[in-house]
Amino acid sequence: MTADRQPLIECEHCASIYRRHQLEPGETANCARCGAILWRYSGLTLSNWLALAISALIVFGVANAYPVASMAVQGMTQQASLLDAISITWRQGHWVVAVMTGMAGFALPMLQLTVLLWVLGPLSRGREPVGFRTAMRLLGVLRPWCMIPVFLLGVLVAVVKLAGMAAVAPGIGLAAFGVLTILLTMLGRLSPHVLWRYAESVGVVPVHVPQAGPDSVLTGCHVCGQVQAVPRAGDPEGEHHCVRCDALVHYRKPDHLARTWALLLAAVVFYIPANVLPVMQVSSVLGNSAHTILGGVVELWEMGSWDIALIVFIASVAVPLTKLLALILLLLTEQWRSTTNLRPRTRLYQMVEFIGQWSMLDVFVVILLAALADFQGLMEISAGAGAAAFGVVVILTMLSAMSFDLRRSWDLEGQSEIESAPVEGGRQPAPAATKEMG
Repeated sequence: MTADRQPLIECEHCASIYRRHQLEPGETANCARCGAILWRYSGLTLSNWLALAISALIVFGVANAYPVASMAVQGMTQQASLLDAISITWRQGHWVVAVMTGMAGFALPMLQLTVLLWVLGPLSRGREPVGFRTAMRLLGVLRPWCMIPVFLLGVLVAVVKLAGMAAVAPGIGLAAFGVLTILLTMLGRLSPHVLWRYAESVGVVPVHVPQAGPDSVLTGCHVCGQVQAVPRAGDPEGEHHCVRCDALVHYRKPDHLARTWALLLAAVVFYIPANVLPVMQVSSVLGNSAHTILGGVVELWEMGSWDIALIVFIASVAVPLTKLLALILLLLTEQWRSTTNLRPRTRLYQMVEFIGQWSMLDVFVVILLAALADFQGLMEISAGAGAAAFGVVVILTMLSAMSFDLRRSWDLEGQSEIESAPVEGGRQPAPAATKEMG
């Protein structure tokens, strides 16, 4: 394939355009402008990915069919699976917490695996899957909200919390969730963009290579990654349709500052009751007690489990606060039209995206404790109002990060560079991205 017919790829952080080329084993292609990873070498074939997805679905079934842990108190034993924890939380009247954990820990991961199997089966045989475009849009929506690794860590924290008051033993489901976490981490490489590239490689979708002229600029589709030309004179936030998957394409996200601020301020409002109100309530023959997030950290520390206490503190206190402060910093620097430290700001935004879901740890811990300590008349643990507020904070901060458009900050740098000289023609792709061995 000649250089001018090589597919193009857009950096989702700074909007630089590159020609995509083959990588050698161990190589990654990095954006020369902001340093973000554009794509990686993968030695796995579509058949390999299909086998991994089938294995993950089987392990998913085992993980949810068997208990993750059991607890014995005075001759009584209580076993709990993820579905048990969700069911008991619903029965206790904490519907918001039950719906959030049920979606993030069960329904959405199952749907994600189903979508992957739906598309990988036909692609591995050289055929276009039925509803491929719709499936890829759905997969893009599902990926950030599947929180199996967070649930796995929640099980470990819950077991440590209960170990001091009763005999707690891990179950088959815990081992299955450990294996499932590894498989889903591997399958996490299969973003919609990657699957569209596989579809190109097997010839089931055409390769479209646009050319930018004086009256157009290049931008990438957020669903399939297809780079296409849009009118330069139009509104940057105007609506276009992808030439390949027909998804809505915006040169830049509409009203991104207003949306990000609105979601962020709502998260700050909910952050107060999330820390002040109890996330867990305990009823036993010795009396009733309520526990906040910080109270739970202190309790773990006093039990001697300083390592688990540190993990909970980082995930439930430091991470959400860091997300809030980082997003505020990113918003203010863009509103001040600052073009300094753009690479560090890009790393900061990537960190916010990465740590987004881990704040759900305490919410998963609470529902597991409720399921394991469900001894009517002897001991009962239930979620508090703080758990629901905390889950809402996690959702709002993740939506806030998704609404922010880091490309706007890089646009400001581009504007400052061209103010002294006119630009002729449209933005042309760079010949190649920086390659690194890893």
